[in-house]
Amino acid sequence: MEFKSLKIGKHLIEKPIVQGGMGLGISWDRLAGTVSAEGGLGVVSSVGTGVYHDRAFADKVMGDGRPYEAINFYSTKALFEIMKNARKICGDRPLAVNVLYAINDYDRVVRDSCEAGADIIITGAGLPLSMPEAARDFPDVALVPIVSTAKALRILCRRWEKAHGRLPDAVVVEGPLSGGHQGFKYEECFKAENQLEAILPPVVEEAKKWGDIPVIAAGGIWDRDDIVRMMELGASGVQLGTRFIGTHECDASDIFKKKILDATEEDIRLFKSPVGYPARGVKSELHRLIEEGKAPKIACISNCVAPCHRGEEAKVVGYCIADRLSDAFEGKEDTGLFFTGANGYRLNEIISVKELMDKLIYGE
Repeated sequence: MEFKSLKIGKHLIEKPIVQGGMGLGISWDRLAGTVSAEGGLGVVSSVGTGVYHDRAFADKVMGDGRPYEAINFYSTKALFEIMKNARKICGDRPLAVNVLYAINDYDRVVRDSCEAGADIIITGAGLPLSMPEAARDFPDVALVPIVSTAKALRILCRRWEKAHGRLPDAVVVEGPLSGGHQGFKYEECFKAENQLEAILPPVVEEAKKWGDIPVIAAGGIWDRDDIVRMMELGASGVQLGTRFIGTHECDASDIFKKKILDATEEDIRLFKSPVGYPARGVKSELHRLIEEGKAPKIACISNCVAPCHRGEEAKVVGYCIADRLSDAFEGKEDTGLFFTGANGYRLNEIISVKELMDKLIYGE
């Protein structure tokens, strides 16, 4: 099969490979810029930009160095710096930003992303019904929501068309093998009817009813054979996150990469999260500390996600997600939270983004 380019709004992606937006600090300027430079769609994660370059771009940090409140955790100045540096790598090729719908300050971060030069905004972690409103002053920026069912896409399209007079420029359908937060409750992640192969065709059919919206398949995709399989089911492109962790250009710490490289299949689990839905990652020292009641104190300094209710849900599950993702980014193995997809145990080497793109397009 010969892969066709992927059109998202006014933007043409030469190779139909979207690099998943991985926060905190896993996909920033180096990774996203290089993926776009190599003909895919690089995606900058907007999560936790306040820790970029040792918090130099956060206007206020607390005594332990944690960015104070969402305005600093999702730092405007840092996002602009990340985008500027990514552009030095990829030039005017399409570049996207991932903005989670569940965060505090969602509308502001979308506007920041557009002003910083994003061509495409991708949003998951909730059904982004108000996404067009957040980007209304930027008509050329393509909007790509993430859904898990055809019903969700139908609801979203009806609402967008009625309230905003527009439709998604593409849609990502994500199955429950992805890294990080899932679009299904814990028990639902294991049901056959919720796996990517099952949910993709109905989403493709629903997308056709609204003007043939391009559908991007995500969650557990590993190699060219998987991509071909998704294309045969109707996808126009695919999104991969975990495989890009195993690249030299990935912005993650060396300890983060080693944590994934050393993980066995049994190490990768679904965990409770303050966001309310399960998240997939590597079982680590942090989880042992939580079980023993010795995990770091929860103070909710950054106020990162609305569903956490200012740290109340964090106390229920035993950890602050902002602090623990920040620790992982900084290579703090004992207290870091290390997200990966279900296939993370298959990573066994660090290669260049170019090598990975060639493997995905032409085969191993």
